[in-house]
Amino acid sequence: MRTLLRRNEFYLFLVIVVFSLAITIVNPAFFTIENMFDLMRSSAGMAILAVGFFVVLLSGGIDISFPAVACVAQYITVNAIIALGIDNIWLAFAIASAIGIAFGAANAFFISYFRIPTLIVTLATMNLFHGAMLEFVGTKAINAGQLPSAFKSFGLADVLSLQRADGSTYGLSVFFLVLVGVVLVTWVILRYTVLGRVIYAMGGNLEAVKRSGFNIRRTQFFIYCYAGLLASIMGVIYVSLIRFSSSSVIIDSELLHVIAAVILGGASIMGGSGTLTGTLLGVVMISILEKNLVLLGLSNFVQQFFVGLIIVLGVSITHIQKQIRNRRSLTLVRE
Repeated sequence: MRTLLRRNEFYLFLVIVVFSLAITIVNPAFFTIENMFDLMRSSAGMAILAVGFFVVLLSGGIDISFPAVACVAQYITVNAIIALGIDNIWLAFAIASAIGIAFGAANAFFISYFRIPTLIVTLATMNLFHGAMLEFVGTKAINAGQLPSAFKSFGLADVLSLQRADGSTYGLSVFFLVLVGVVLVTWVILRYTVLGRVIYAMGGNLEAVKRSGFNIRRTQFFIYCYAGLLASIMGVIYVSLIRFSSSSVIIDSELLHVIAAVILGGASIMGGSGTLTGTLLGVVMISILEKNLVLLGLSNFVQQFFVGLIIVLGVSITHIQKQIRNRRSLTLVRE
């Protein structure tokens, strides 16, 4: 019980429960299986982005290029599928994944070889990737009528279907399976592999990892390529969800939400600590805030306020915790 009370995830779970009960009182339809399925469907993409950002943050880095990677990957993929005339969702994932991994490798190259701060590199590549796409690929939007049917079919596919009283059906989206796969793979890597331990250690003390003889450069390439891969997967899911592709989707809508979700889940902005459970709970909280504040009589501007407040508090708490740990270390050394 003491261990549970020390965990950030426990308190975040309680906040989610209390907030959900408040919404249910206002709107009883909130706490229904159909609404839960809809919440999973709409937030799966954000959750996948959050997992990628979480892995980068664990290592002590920060990647803000992921919205651009997701945007560019989906737009190029849709145009490539149309140009090739091969209407296949697996080909779409393959093309998008190759783009995401290539962009992640570009980030890792500048970070590992030139030792430029990760924030600076990813801020630059975010604009580089998106600007290059606008110049060389185009800006024409692709609506539902022009979108290849593979994306639309994938967006409507369910792994579990239930029937309403009027005979119509609703279900658990296939997006949920993709998210579960991403979470399981990431969990296994972080929990049961040497690579995962190195990622945690890099966020705690990079210099100690270097002295231990681990290949930092190779690990950084994995981290940023993996984040790029997850961003590209999210791009395909996003297009399938909204059945629309343009050169500007995702860019302006996901960055702060993902950062807020990961920090709210307890991940340290300095790296080295955090859990996948906390990250996913953070995504749930941000998704509920995003879609249900209006039911409580609050405006959309309040949502922006909460997201900003979460980031500020998360960074402040991390700084305070680091100061406390440093003071304790000094005290132990003196004793």
